[in-house]
Amino acid sequence: MPVEGGSGSGSASAVRHPKQKRKAHSLSIRRTNSTEERTPGITRGDMLEGQDSKLPLALRSNLLDLFGQIEREFENLYIENLELRREIDSLNERLTGDGQTVEGGDPTKGALKTKASHSTSQLSQKLKTTYKASTSKIVSSFKATAGSRALCQLLKEYVGHRDGIWDLSVTRTQPVVLGTASADHSALLWSIETGKCLLRYTGHQGSVNSIKFHPTEQMALTASGDQTSHIWRYMVQLPAPQPPPDVSAPCDEDQDSSDREEGEVDGEGPFEVPTVRVATATLKSHQGVVIAADWLVGGRQVVTASWDRAANLYEVETSELVHALTGHDQELTHCCTHPTQRLVVTSSRDTTFRLWDFRDPSIHSVNVFQGHTDTVTSAVFTVGDNVVSGSDDRTVKVWDLKNMRSPIATIRTDSAVNRISVSANQRIIALPHDNRQVRLFDMSGVRLARLPRSNRMGHRRMVCCTAWNEENQSCNLFTCGFDRQAIGWNINIPALLQEK
Repeated sequence: MPVEGGSGSGSASAVRHPKQKRKAHSLSIRRTNSTEERTPGITRGDMLEGQDSKLPLALRSNLLDLFGQIEREFENLYIENLELRREIDSLNERLTGDGQTVEGGDPTKGALKTKASHSTSQLSQKLKTTYKASTSKIVSSFKATAGSRALCQLLKEYVGHRDGIWDLSVTRTQPVVLGTASADHSALLWSIETGKCLLRYTGHQGSVNSIKFHPTEQMALTASGDQTSHIWRYMVQLPAPQPPPDVSAPCDEDQDSSDREEGEVDGEGPFEVPTVRVATATLKSHQGVVIAADWLVGGRQVVTASWDRAANLYEVETSELVHALTGHDQELTHCCTHPTQRLVVTSSRDTTFRLWDFRDPSIHSVNVFQGHTDTVTSAVFTVGDNVVSGSDDRTVKVWDLKNMRSPIATIRTDSAVNRISVSANQRIIALPHDNRQVRLFDMSGVRLARLPRSNRMGHRRMVCCTAWNEENQSCNLFTCGFDRQAIGWNINIPALLQEK
């Protein structure tokens, strides 16, 4: 996640958590075909030393060996497929010959040949099925199913940030707009329907890691790598609605956001967007990166989470620190407040999340939960009495507030999970993954859908956060990632539940 400092186009590398640093690096390796003839007397070490690379020689040699093994495995699969094809062709020829011999021949011999032909036909069909299954596995994971596209339609792409987007949120008051927080030191407000940028906030001196909106007023709360959180007011006017997009058009005709100029904001020059530069209030008590912040119910207090291993509770009106919530052993990664009660949940790299209870002014209790084996990237409340936690250990767990000794459901995935969200009405969990996927599950852990992703649709790098908007007739899901864009999706909830 982001850290303090850094500016300009190079801010992405300066604002990443060590976890992101590892993900951002890519290896560029010159391969040597194992079947090429090598000059006598020249060893692999000599060849590697002659190539320009910063990798240690032993590591490069190991990588080349591994790539050679992968190549040999694919060669073996290819040869097996060719042999299967030849055998299928041979069996088909035998079937044709058997059919011609049966006609007009001896009835007994014909019956025997028919039986043999039937057995051969079954073998042929089995071989065909095996061949198709083995080859389809190679490409099946790269295809988006028609069902997923019918359940989840692309609504809009929001492009304008100059660096990765860590967080996004939807306002809870009219007008309803989308807010994004980016490593480019800015937060942007967007028209959901048109994708137009309406306002830019530039008051922070570091990566903006989180954005949340006041429950009743036009105020935003942002957390930053500059060790502060800002509360700032905004006023926006929504543009005239545009005609709905043609969802029947194939996805490869959609505009690729990578074709836009860096920093372009949907037809608006970056300097033409209204800008807020000064915060209404600045919260300054942390000694490290502020990674997340949220409003308590009622909007009179806010909570912030920091890499200094503490969460702070502030009064909005006076900006005074009320409580310092300490106890985590490592950096905090997220914080969330209950929608109707004075409850706070904080998550940490120490593999735990903590529940802080402020319902009784005289007693501030805390409960520690140890259900994960790696960094807890986020833990969020649902409208009911549940907490949902996601982790780098590739699991998501659903907990009951009344009995949190063990989770009531566990979702196991194939990639680390980032900042999750749960829809208020239908209680559907949206999981953003490091591997660019976004998956939807219900509260019992049943998988409902996966958002479509192709060369022209979906995120091209890790997905950092998800947020729901259920204010209108339709249900919208918003996702953001380190590819510098946010995406809006229209989720067909009735069809989704029917598929379940």
